[in-house]
Amino acid sequence: MPTDSAFDLIFRRATLAGRPDAVDIGVRAGRIKAIAPRLIADCPSVDIAGRAVLPGFVDSHVHLDKACLLGRCGHVHGGLKDAIAAVAGMKRDFTVEDVYRRGAQVLEMAIAKGTTRMRTHVEVDPRAGLRSFEAITALKRDYAWGLDLSLCVFPQEGLTNDPGTEDLLVEALRQGADALGGCPYTDSDPEAQIDRLFDLAERFDVDLDFHLDFDLDPSWMHLDAVCRESAARGHSGRVAIGHVTKLSMLPQDALSRVADRLAQAGVAVTVLPATDLYLMGRDATHAAPRGLAPAHRLVAAGVTCSVATNNVLNPFTPFGDASLLRMANLYANAAQVGPDGFQTCIDLVTSLPARLMNLSDYGIAVGNPADLVVLDAASATDALAAIAEPVLGFKAGRQSFSRPAARLHAPAEAAASRVRAS
Repeated sequence: MPTDSAFDLIFRRATLAGRPDAVDIGVRAGRIKAIAPRLIADCPSVDIAGRAVLPGFVDSHVHLDKACLLGRCGHVHGGLKDAIAAVAGMKRDFTVEDVYRRGAQVLEMAIAKGTTRMRTHVEVDPRAGLRSFEAITALKRDYAWGLDLSLCVFPQEGLTNDPGTEDLLVEALRQGADALGGCPYTDSDPEAQIDRLFDLAERFDVDLDFHLDFDLDPSWMHLDAVCRESAARGHSGRVAIGHVTKLSMLPQDALSRVADRLAQAGVAVTVLPATDLYLMGRDATHAAPRGLAPAHRLVAAGVTCSVATNNVLNPFTPFGDASLLRMANLYANAAQVGPDGFQTCIDLVTSLPARLMNLSDYGIAVGNPADLVVLDAASATDALAAIAEPVLGFKAGRQSFSRPAARLHAPAEAAASRVRAS
């Protein structure tokens, strides 16, 4: 039994994936120092009481700058083009204060649902200028107590067709943007956009994260160009593509070939269930396709994948609470993943997006930051099945939120009846 009086905090009786019995987790200076069946130390402790403990959730694809816009829409929006046009019309009037306030709403939701790492995509172009980037940079600083925020700047409405956008992207990268994104399907020359973004990624030594192949026609894909450039430029393991809804329309043999191409090129895939399900297949009058890329099958083929939030309460996705556990559950339902695949669905919002974002210090392991979420369930897979609420969260060993478990207040006669029945 390890004994150490230098622990700052011990989590007692925590249930971790892959361990048959509950363990204690000792923390010092915000990092995990020991994991053992029983730690003896004179320090504060938190009794987890056998509940499931996970490393904090990782949201690899969120749009904070255009979240919480439903009250401004003025009309009903349908498909992808309508949503892009609606936000394009609004963002000219975005102010730093406005973006900060709406982004903060989502960050607070996310922290309270157990997220401790996040990549947000920030639109940079002549309409938005660098105002959204300035606001999200301030959020990164102000919410570091609850999560680590990574900024991925990208051209939502095109690059080669939108003069001035590339200069703004370069300026954002010079000011410390963490990653670079793309959206080839809105560009008049998609392959030229892909080429220019790889050039910039090499110049600034940043990861790339594209919005890609966001329709249901599998006869052609920008995915091929991204895989080709990733392999040719030695950017393997530093490129992700989001949505890729075309993959939902491929037969198994064709999907296997694409999976091999992605794995060999080191290109990761992010599936955005809420947005993809909401926007795809809208032209169908019946038997509407799901439009959901099969992340669990890609993972089985060796592709790094994640499931993420994307949009919250805006024309792209008019609902959301930034809960990644709920998103993983939604994915499992729509993709018809049974209990034997529940752990993979948990991985899609924890370890796999951490790998996608190249987070080398992620996970419940000695030496890593004590970024933990406690779920009101006996195991992570039980929590996925029931969408069990996170009840406690910690960032670097400091408590970031609490949510007491619900208590039922039955009348006395109902309680007495229950006692007699037992």
